[in-house]
Formats: sequence, structure tokens, C-alpha cells
Amino acid sequence: MSSRIVAVSAIVFVCLAPAVGQKKKVTPVAASAPSYEAAQPTQEKLDLGMYSAIRQEGIGNSHIMEYSSALFDGIGPRLTGSPNMKRANEWTRDQLAAMGCVNAHLEDWGEFGMGWQQRNTWVRMASPDTAVFIGQAAPWSPATDGAVTAPVVYVQIGDEKDIEQYRGKLGGKIVLLSMGKGPRDVKLQDKALSSRYTEEELRKRTEYPTEREPSITDQIGPFIKQLQLQEKVGKFLVEEKAVAVLRPSRDGQDNGGSGGTIFDDSSMDMSWFAYQREHANPLPIVVLAIENYGRMYRLLKAHVPVTVEMNVDTKFTGDHEHGFDTIAEIPGTDPQLKDEVVMVGGHLDSWASGTGATDNGAGSVVAMEVMRILNALKVKPRRTIRIGLWSGEEQGLFGSVGYVGQHFGSFPKSTAPDQIGLPEFVRKPAGPLQLKPEQAKLSAYFNIDNGGGRVRGIYLEHNAAVEPIFRQWIAPLADLGVTTITMRHTGGTDHESFDAVGIPGFQFIQDPLEYGSRTHHSNMDVYERLQPEDLAQAATVEAIFVYNAAMRDQMLPRKPLPHPELDEERAAPLRAVMPGAEMEEKPPLKDVTKTEQKQEQPK
Repeated sequence: MSSRIVAVSAIVFVCLAPAVGQKKKVTPVAASAPSYEAAQPTQEKLDLGMYSAIRQEGIGNSHIMEYSSALFDGIGPRLTGSPNMKRANEWTRDQLAAMGCVNAHLEDWGEFGMGWQQRNTWVRMASPDTAVFIGQAAPWSPATDGAVTAPVVYVQIGDEKDIEQYRGKLGGKIVLLSMGKGPRDVKLQDKALSSRYTEEELRKRTEYPTEREPSITDQIGPFIKQLQLQEKVGKFLVEEKAVAVLRPSRDGQDNGGSGGTIFDDSSMDMSWFAYQREHANPLPIVVLAIENYGRMYRLLKAHVPVTVEMNVDTKFTGDHEHGFDTIAEIPGTDPQLKDEVVMVGGHLDSWASGTGATDNGAGSVVAMEVMRILNALKVKPRRTIRIGLWSGEEQGLFGSVGYVGQHFGSFPKSTAPDQIGLPEFVRKPAGPLQLKPEQAKLSAYFNIDNGGGRVRGIYLEHNAAVEPIFRQWIAPLADLGVTTITMRHTGGTDHESFDAVGIPGFQFIQDPLEYGSRTHHSNMDVYERLQPEDLAQAATVEAIFVYNAAMRDQMLPRKPLPHPELDEERAAPLRAVMPGAEMEEKPPLKDVTKTEQKQEQPK
């Protein structure tokens, strides 16, 4: 989903290229100071024998496709709050314990909302011809009362004033709904659906961008306005006694939203907060393949009556379901360092139309495989290695934000009347960071959540001090295709929760494959879209990063602590002279290509 964005005022680049054998004088620090505050050694102590062992175990003895089949085929989609999400939490906990992890357990991050599952959905045109359509229920759609048959009426609403023209015309009808300018064109698919980064593309990714783009607070205004309009439309359709709603699938990147692929996420609901009872979808909603939607649209525009038969079989499983994260550890063994932690993870939840294989089952099974590899090699890490598999990511990073808040820190959010109704991730800060003692004990968090492509490098999140360290770490991995380190920030996933409280959080650069064009939030996000060799490579690389972080003498260096309350104060004068503009004083850098953008709307 587009990401929350962190403004950066200055970045200092430091080039460190020591001669072989040269030693750097290390400045001593106070005994009570955390090791990340000390001067970092010039030369990393790399255990190349462990590099080889991890390669052999991770690539030659991979279990990753076994985990994949069990999770995606056996359990299926994992919408937060659903019975399947509960099964996935419990299954991952038990698998981690079975592979040798300790303290495998589930942590409750708080109340989420309604539990929901789709049991069956089908739609067919009954007249003027019979046709079987490709469609699935929107998340948290209510069910129809069995199979229903009704005439179809086309409704196009671009703003609130468009509503009145349909009053008195929708009773007993199935609404072919268009929110905006009408159905999109289906263009010729003249680009490959799958791609890998070229050397030139990777080189460009290392260039630090200088152009600026609007912040998330600039973009949220139109987003909230659209949400409010959709909720009003939903209430209007109920008042008119419409039967159900049919919506067209949005497009994917590079025109991927055709050929039977449908994208089905919160953008298809009548409210972003459809998982909450007070914002529940008022009518059954089905997302259709654009070709099926287009056929009915053209018939209705030609004044040919259309009748549809449909059945939406869904089930709600509670109004106040809680969300849980799966946590497990490999305990540290160094008497001085065992209380420090290195974390690896990804989000376990998914949407419901596919089985969540690439978003983000892939990142979850890769993280599990990292733990299996290290357990299989009987690694005795100096620091504790901890895995976190999050839920609620798709609705706003809820699982990782909750975990970070409980363990490491948070900053208060505004409760002003103009803020309380906004998604929590865009509400203004109401004070400084409030850190907990564990925050100083976490060296780093490593995350994968851009599909199932192989790792090509890593985003530094503007952390210049870690560049010479990671540069040495990846040097022995060049033959695996890992060559790229970029100062850039990437967003839209759980490493941001850690970065927001001053903990080094990193996301890897991955080959895009079909992620943006075909699988992201779609009915095609299934096991068959996974590439075993890519996943084995990703797990191997991530295991080496985790191992190195757990074994080095010092914790990884950190950026200065964020001060969101000061950023807000600095932005206030600008908003005062630009009414309605939520501009930051220094808008963040434009540094994420649309391949990494996880959603078209803010997450």
C-alpha cells in the first residue's frame, strides 16, 4: 500500500575504503552507553565458513516450498481476524517450535474488528445471453440471501452531487457501480508481466534522488474525501433498497489487471474501515474481471437490458476479534550480548481472493526458513535472534506497530476532532517518542515484503553509517546477484514500524517478477507464482545478514532519533499560510518507484 514517508533534512555520505590489515583507532565510550553509539570498526569480521554453510543448507536443502504448500494450499488466504489467520498464527508457532526455536508464542496486539471469510461467490449473466463471470466478494462483504436474480443498472458517481440523479431508480436492482469517470480502457498487454532488474536499473537505484514529492499528509486529503463519498454511496444504495453491487477490478501496474486477474482489497469496499461494525459494507459487493464488467456496461449503454444471477456466501465470525503476531527465538549465548536482539520477519496476513503467496506469504516463509537454516546448523548466536510474523499489515501495519509499541516505544497521536476520524497512520503526532528499555537492545530488524523475487540488495533507509558494513557483508554474495546498496527509503511495510522509533529497520531489494503486474492483492496470488530458486536465495541471503548482525561485536549504528513532534511544529507555519495544505516544511524525497509501491492508496 503507498507508504508513510519520513522526511529527511540532510544525509552525510562517508566513503570508507581501508587498506587490508589497517586498523582503526576505536574511541572508548562510557560503559553504560549502548554499543551502537561507539565508533564502528573499519573491518568486519566475516565468518566465510558460515557463509558457505548457510549457502549449502539454504540452497541445497531448502524446505521453503514445503512451508509454502502447507501455508498457502493447506490454510489459504489469511485476512486479519479470520479463522484462517488464527490457523496460520498457530501453525507458524508450532513449526517454529518444531524446528528448535524457543519461546514460540502468539502476542495479542489488540482489538481489530470483524472476523470474516468467503465460502463461495459466483456471478453469471442470465440475459440477454448466459455467461459465467470471474468474480469474488470484496473483503467483509455481507452475503446475499442465497442465489438472487435481478436486473442490472449502471451507476456512475464521481462526486456527491451525482447521487441524486439515481434516487428512486435502484430498488430491487443489482448496481453496476463506477466510482469516478467510468470503466477504464483495457489496453493491449505489450509488456512482459514478469521482469527482473537489469544492471542499469540497479545502478539507477543507487543514485540518491534530489527531486521532491508531496508528503503523505498532502495525499491523504483526496483519499479521505473518496472514503467519505464511498460510505455515503453505500448508505444511499441501502436506502434505495438495491440488491447488490458489482465493481470492476482496478488495473495493476503495467496494465496487469486483465485476462482474468482481479485485484480485490480494501479499495473495493464501501469503506476503508469495513472491518469495523460501524463502517461495515451495507450490501453484498463483488469484484468482477474488467472484461465481464465491460460487457454488461456496453450492453446497458446500448439500452439492452441485462439480468444477473449471483450468490455471495460469506460468514462473519465476530465483531471484536483480536490480532496476533507469531514470535519465536534462537537464544543468545554470549554473557554480555545475549540480552540484545536481532529480528527478522514479514507480514503473515493477506487479502482473501488468492492465497497470499507473494504478499506476503513469501516473506513469512523466507523468515521461517532463516530460522530453520540457523537451527539446522546449530548456530549459537551471541545475540538472541527473534522472528516476528505480523498480522494487520494490510490495514495499516497494525501487528508490527502494536508489537513495537508494546516492546520498544511509540509516540502519541492527536485526538483533535479533525484527526480522530483519520486512519491512525496519518494522524498528527501529539508529542515526542516515548521509548522503552528494550529499544536500546534491538540491533536491527530485517524484512521481506515485495513478492517472491530474489534479493538484489538492500535499502539503507538513509542510514549512512551502516553502508560500509553492509558493503562488506554483500561482497561474498555477488555470485548470488546481491550487489546493490542504496541510501534510499522504501515504504509500505513493517520495517517502517521499527524505523519510526529509531531502530534500524531494513527492507531488501527484490526482483519484481509479477508482483506489481499480476499477484499483488489479486486472485492470482497463489503458490504457482512462486519461484523456488528465488525464495531459497532470498532465505540464504537474509540468514547471512541476520547471522552477521547477531555475531558482530557491536550493534548496528543508528540514525538520530526521530522527532515527529518537531516536524509537526515546523510544518505549522506553512499550513497557516496555505489553508487546507498539509505540507511538511521539507517534503520527503521521491525515492520509491512504483514497483515498490504496495498500493495505490495510502496504507
